[in-house]
Amino acid sequence: MTIDRRKFLKGAVATSVTAMLPLNWAFAQNRPAGMAALDVSAVTWSKVEDLPEHFKVLNSSPLNAFPPEHLLAPVKTPADVAFIRWNGQMPDFENIDPDTWEFTVDGESIETPKTYTIAELKSKFKTHTQQLVLECGGNSRENFYPNAKGNQWSNTAVFCAEWTGVLIKDVLADCGVKSDAVYTAHYGADKHISGKGAAISRGVPIDAAMNENGMIAWGMNGEAIPYMHGYPLRIVFGGRPGSVSQKCATGMGVRDRVHDGKKMGAPAYQVPKNPVAPGEKVDNKDFKVIEEMIVKSLITAPQTGGELTLSKSLEVSGHAWAGVRDVAKVEVSYDYGTTWQTASLTKPVNPMAWQQWKINLNLPQTGYYEIWAKATDTKGDSQPMVQPQWNPKGYLFNGCHRVAVRVV
Repeated sequence: MTIDRRKFLKGAVATSVTAMLPLNWAFAQNRPAGMAALDVSAVTWSKVEDLPEHFKVLNSSPLNAFPPEHLLAPVKTPADVAFIRWNGQMPDFENIDPDTWEFTVDGESIETPKTYTIAELKSKFKTHTQQLVLECGGNSRENFYPNAKGNQWSNTAVFCAEWTGVLIKDVLADCGVKSDAVYTAHYGADKHISGKGAAISRGVPIDAAMNENGMIAWGMNGEAIPYMHGYPLRIVFGGRPGSVSQKCATGMGVRDRVHDGKKMGAPAYQVPKNPVAPGEKVDNKDFKVIEEMIVKSLITAPQTGGELTLSKSLEVSGHAWAGVRDVAKVEVSYDYGTTWQTASLTKPVNPMAWQQWKINLNLPQTGYYEIWAKATDTKGDSQPMVQPQWNPKGYLFNGCHRVAVRVV
């Protein structure tokens, strides 16, 4: 059934075992010790000039903003819903001429450096269109305890859009890649927030660039890439931290070493080499670069705070993804993981696109429920029911997503 969106839970919610609990908290005895209830109070979204009202703005300089979870329901994420993440000043888009924009391929491990216009990329190489998941390495950072440093992203610093462009491996093959190649280096027009130097310049292992369907894209969802998402060219790698998908891309280097560009050094986009205790400090030498994202799922319907009538079936749906792997199954629980039911799951439309899942639940009694989703990838890795391994920068949170509903 469709939950009545006008009905929201208005009362206090639990923040500890001794706090006031929602009336008739179903299966409360199964709730993991110390886990707070979801905040089901009404949400208000911050506004910033030129952004749709549905975005919550974390920062305006640089601009970082995300949408509410239910707006990510479409298989192909609309551009005006996709999260926005800039690391520095945005270029002067109004004065960018796509007809003269150039993309340069060079570096120690390129045999023949070359520069291409967008028109030359379109004419020289085969055009491809594919859906790819872009996820911020810090997606869901707000869920770590104790708090980790960085933008406190909710669960929607992720999207799956349709990109049109050429394959990076085709362009690199045209230039020639030397046998000593180790890593790529990505370059863009956005400057550091101070106006001096690059805002960000990251890359991927050369095997990823040569064997995956990474792209130099000029189109997003059948249109020119919007300003906020990297007009007029964007490097796009699905399944890897969104920070390697360089916006306003001006070129790519092929390095004979791990790239040492802006935000490649620890602790940016890195996690400890070995597990650490929550809150523990880690020396920079003990970090490693995040190169692949991990298995995760998102519930896009129903929204937290809805009510339904007892005996009515509740359809729960969303997406799941697993970095460069596929998702093998998605399971859903309404009793805090005591029992799980397997959802139907689609295949990805192409490698590194997200997959859709859905299930109909019959909640057995009146009261408050939390609906949990858990995905498992093709190598058997699954989402933890609570917090994954804590790390100082709050990367790779993939605990089960949960939403709250009430049966009346």
